[in-house]
Amino acid sequence: MANRIEFRQSAARRLPILAWVFSLALVALLAQAPGGNRLLGGPKGMVRSSKGEALEGIMVQLISQKSAIRTTVYSNEDGRYQFPMMESGAYTLRIARPLEFHPYVKESVQINGPAPLEDIVLERITDAELLPPFPEIAAQLSGAEWLLSLSGTGDEKKLLTVNCNWCHSYQQIFRSRHDEQGWSQIVSRMTHGAGSALINVNERGRLPQEDEARLVKWLAAVRGPESKDPPFVALSRPRGRSTRAIITEYELPRLELATHDVAGDSEGNLWYSPHRSSYIGRMDPRTGSVKEYRVPPVPGALPGTHWIFVDRNDIVWASENWAHNIVRFDPRKEEFSKIAWKVAEPLNSPMGGNYAIDPEGFIWKCRDGAVSKVDPKSGNAIKRYDLKRFRNTYGSAISWDGRYFGGGAWPQDGVVIVDSRTGEIFEVETSRNSGPARGEFDPQGNYWSGGRGGVLVEFETAKRRIREFPVPTPYGSLYTAKADKNGEVWAGELQAGRYVRFNPKTQQWTEYLLPEPYGHDRESWIDNSTSPVTVWYVDHDGWLVRIQPLD
Repeated sequence: MANRIEFRQSAARRLPILAWVFSLALVALLAQAPGGNRLLGGPKGMVRSSKGEALEGIMVQLISQKSAIRTTVYSNEDGRYQFPMMESGAYTLRIARPLEFHPYVKESVQINGPAPLEDIVLERITDAELLPPFPEIAAQLSGAEWLLSLSGTGDEKKLLTVNCNWCHSYQQIFRSRHDEQGWSQIVSRMTHGAGSALINVNERGRLPQEDEARLVKWLAAVRGPESKDPPFVALSRPRGRSTRAIITEYELPRLELATHDVAGDSEGNLWYSPHRSSYIGRMDPRTGSVKEYRVPPVPGALPGTHWIFVDRNDIVWASENWAHNIVRFDPRKEEFSKIAWKVAEPLNSPMGGNYAIDPEGFIWKCRDGAVSKVDPKSGNAIKRYDLKRFRNTYGSAISWDGRYFGGGAWPQDGVVIVDSRTGEIFEVETSRNSGPARGEFDPQGNYWSGGRGGVLVEFETAKRRIREFPVPTPYGSLYTAKADKNGEVWAGELQAGRYVRFNPKTQQWTEYLLPEPYGHDRESWIDNSTSPVTVWYVDHDGWLVRIQPLD
C-alpha cells in the first residue's frame, strides 16, 4: 500500500477543487449562453478606460474564496466579457496582469447565476509608450518583456536564450542583482551542474568558456548591485480570436514542487509529476480532491519524477530522473513497482530525456546512439535501431498507430524518426540553435517538436522533410508540442507568458495570453473528447492550468 496524502476541499488550505460536480445541473443554462456556446452563460460585464474607451484583451479574473480556483476570461473588441457558469458564492474580482493600468481588485463579490457585474473602469499608469520601472509592474513582466526592456546586444541576449531558458523563468534571474563575481558563481553552477538538481558538477559546461565569461559580464552590467531598472516594454494585448478562451488555474497543495509533466486517465483524473518531491499527485474532478502518493525513496538520491504517462489500463508510469528508475503505479491497488534503468550516469545526474509507450505497452527511448524498444518488465531492449548522426533525443513519442518513433535531438539541432514497419531511420538536421526537444505526432503521422530556440519543428513523414515555424513572440521558447485530433498543434511559450495554437493548414498562430507571466509548460495533455478540445498543462511553479478555447 502506497503512502498517501489526501487533500480535500478547504478554504484555509486554498487547495484546487475542480468545479465539475455541479456542471450537469447547469447544462440547460449553458446551452442558452449567448452565441450558443456551451462554455459560457455566467456573470458578464464590460471593461473600459477612465476616458470611456472599450478595452480589448483585458484578463478579467474571478477567484473563488471557497476553493481558490482562478477563472480568467478576456474582454472582446467591445470591451465585453463573460464567464462560464460559476458556483454560487463569494469571489475576488480582479484584473490579471494589468501592466499599463492601475490594479483593480474587488473582494467578496457575490456570484449567483448570470447576473451582470458593474463596469470595470481602468486608469492608465502613464500615457507614455514605455512603462515606469515600478516593482509592481516588474512582477508582471514575462521573460520576453524583460529582455526587450534591458540593454544589450542581440548576441548577448542570445547567449541567455539559447543556453538558459528551460529550467525556470527569467524573473528569477532579472529580479536579482549581483556583481561579476556573484554572477560568475551562479552561471558556473547553472551551466556545469548536471540537470536542474545541480548536485553533480561537470568539468565541461554547457557553453564555451569565452561565451560563459561574456554572459557573466552582460548580466553584471544589466543586473549589477547598482543597476537601475529600465523603462519597461509591454507586449501587445490579445485581440480577436486570442480573446476567445477560458483559462482556469488550480493551485497544487505544496510549494516548490517544480511540477514537470501532466497526463490524464480514462476517468478524467489528471496526474502530475513533481520534479523535486517524493510524491506523484492526482487531481480528481469527481470528488474535488487532490491525492498524493509517496514514491518509495532511493537512499542517496534526490526524490522527484520527470516523465509521466497513463496507459490504456490507467496504469501510471513515471521516470525517477535522479534515482534512475522507471516507476509503475497501479492506482487501484495503490502499489508501486520499479524497473532499474541501465544508465552510465552517476546517481543524481539525469538518466536521460523522456520516454514513450506504444499501443502494445513497450517503452521506447533514444539513448547512447540507438532507438530502443524496451521490455517494461525487465528494462531490457528487445529491438534496437542504431543511429549514425545523433547520440540521444530529449523527447520520445510514438505515432497514434504505433508505427513511428520520433524525438527531438536537443541539445543538438535535429530530429530522429524511426519507421518500425520498414526499419527506416531518418536523422534530419534542423536550423542552428533550433533545439527540437519534446513533441508528439499528429493524426496524419507527422512529428512535431517544440524547439528550445523558439521554433515549432515538423517532420513530414510522407515527404520526409523538415519544416520550421518561428513563434510569434520574440525571445519565446518551446519545450514541447502536442497535436490534437484536428491536427492543430499546441505549445506553451516559455518566457513569453503565452500559450500558442498553430494550424498547419493555414499556418495561422493563435496566442492566448496567460494570467501569470510564466507559461512554463514542460508537458501538456489534450482532452480530445471535448469539442473544441481542452488543453491542460502543469506549470513549473505549481499549478494545473486548463485552457478551453471557445472555437
